[in-house]
Formats: sequence, C-alpha cells, structure tokens
Amino acid sequence: MNKNIINTIDEKKKDVVLSNDLVEAKYRLSALEQKVIHLLLAQIDLSDDDLKYYCLNVSDFLKIFNNNNYVRDIKRVLDELLVTKIEIQSSNAILKTTWFASAQYFEGGKIEIEFSRKLKPYLIGLKKSFTKYNLNYIIEFKSGYSIRMYQLLKQYQKIGVREIELLVLKKYLQIEKQYERYSHFKEKVINVAYDEINKNADISFTFEEIKKSRKVDRIRFYITSNKHMEFEDVPKDKKEQQIREELDIDDLIDQLREIISEKLKTKEYKAILEAANNNIELVQAKYQIAKKQRKIDNLVGWMVKAIQEEYSEPIEKRKVTSFNNIGAREYDYNELERALLGH
Repeated sequence: MNKNIINTIDEKKKDVVLSNDLVEAKYRLSALEQKVIHLLLAQIDLSDDDLKYYCLNVSDFLKIFNNNNYVRDIKRVLDELLVTKIEIQSSNAILKTTWFASAQYFEGGKIEIEFSRKLKPYLIGLKKSFTKYNLNYIIEFKSGYSIRMYQLLKQYQKIGVREIELLVLKKYLQIEKQYERYSHFKEKVINVAYDEINKNADISFTFEEIKKSRKVDRIRFYITSNKHMEFEDVPKDKKEQQIREELDIDDLIDQLREIISEKLKTKEYKAILEAANNNIELVQAKYQIAKKQRKIDNLVGWMVKAIQEEYSEPIEKRKVTSFNNIGAREYDYNELERALLGH
C-alpha cells in the first residue's frame, strides 16, 4: 500500500491549518471551489513529510456536502482549480502557482488529485504564523467572499481588531476592478459576509468605516467569539447550564431592545453584550453617551469601542468631530501582529 496516497476521506478530520501567508494570498474562487479545496486541506497532517495524492470517489463529496448539484459540478470545479492562479507574498518573494498540479479521472467516478508542490511550505510543518479553523464553518457559507472574509478575520481573532485598506481587501479577493462604488462593495461583499459569518461561524464581527477625503479608505473590523457556534464535545452535565445561559442571553437581548431605540440584529446585540461582559447597566450608560453624539455611522462598532475604551463623555468634548476620527487610544497593530502571528 502506497503511504503517499490517501484512498478515503476521513470525515472526522475537520481542522484546516494554513500559513498566514496563504490566508492572505490573492485569488478568486467560487464558494464550491473553495469548499472542495478545504475538504482536501482538512486531510493534511502538519506532521506529514510531504504532500500526498488524494484518491477519492465522487460519492465522497456527496457525503460531506450533502448536495447533488455539487457532485454534478465536481469535474468542472477540479478543472477550474487546475488553472486558477494563486499569488502568495512572503517576506522575500512572490509565488504564483495553482492549487492543484494534476487531477486524474478514472471510470466509475474515481478521482486522483495532487496539490501543487510549491504549496508544501504553507501547509506542512507549520510551527508559527498559521491560522486554524474548522471545515464545518466553510461548508455552511454560500458566498465565496464570505469564506475569504472569514479566513482574514479568523486570522486576527485573538487580537480582536483588524484594519484593512479597502484597496488591499479588494486585492485579497481579486476584485479590484469590480464594485467601484463603495456602496456596491458593501452590499455585495461586506454585508453578505456579515450575515453569513455572524450566523454560521465561531466568530462574529462588526465594522467601522474609516474615511479619507469623504471616501471610505479603510475598514476596521471588530472580531469576537461566537461561542455557541463552536464545534466541540460538551459533557452532558454542562448542557443544561448552557441552555440556561442561552436563556439568560435572550433575556438580556430583550432588555437591550427596550434600551436601544435603533433596531439591531441579534448578533449585534450579542456583540455589544460580550464587549460589556453582559453588564446591562454599562451598555445603557454608553448608549446615553452615544445619543449625545452628533453622528455615528456604525452604532454597534461605536458601542463596542466605547465599552472597551471606557468613554465617559461625548466624543465632541474631546475636540473630535466624528466617530471615524475618534481620538482615543490607538491600537499598535504592528506590535499586536508580531506578538500573535510570530512576524
């Protein structure tokens, strides 16, 4: 038996581990194309000596994805992955390659797939500067943009904040020439990712638009854990406690609906509560400050930061005229990145 060939998909393998350089690579793929890649990525062990050949049947995709349309399109998807370019920038070089080096189709629905050898340093033997997440979240997303946004935000989960220039974000997604109007980009990319990630993933986020010359120049994402969506084995004696905690959260959200006049989504209420450690009085105090502001473009983002930064008075009194120019403590992003990501 050839140890370099994986003949069956291990459905228990759900963890995907990627180098951060690969997370930040530039490529554009459909949701299905990314799901196929992730199914195979989850089969890779960090301790492997080399990338292996994956020999599987079309029926394996049906077991994982539970969608006949996916199985019908699988050959087309693999053909596309053989030619779609991926650009990876490291500290001293730019690599341009494809995800797969080859895909061989056999009678009876058997397929043998080989990852590009150039991807080996980004998938095997990683000891630092990597991002880990669960395949189950990827399977739930319908938008390819949501999958890429999830990766980019998951990378910074421990930091809790990620600020990305709009142009850089569009380069990650390979859509520099699309959605020239920010309103269209926000509708088709950011808002879609917001709905899908906050509903289906182990993280949730809010965001703040940073303007330059009246145009959105950067986006600051506030990333929090979505604990009730985490995949883990829960001891039976703790399940009842979790149910009680969920009921308590629902009660707190009902209270927030009475306090905050603006209509928010459930995930947004939860983001505010998590920032305040479920302290309703604290949230109410910061909301009273918010009501004295002249303009807040993103109430949830403002509330989260107001709680984190312990605002005690309207921002205007600090000689700052808008939310996008808050003069509170600045995050040292470079230092945070080095501490977390090992750069």
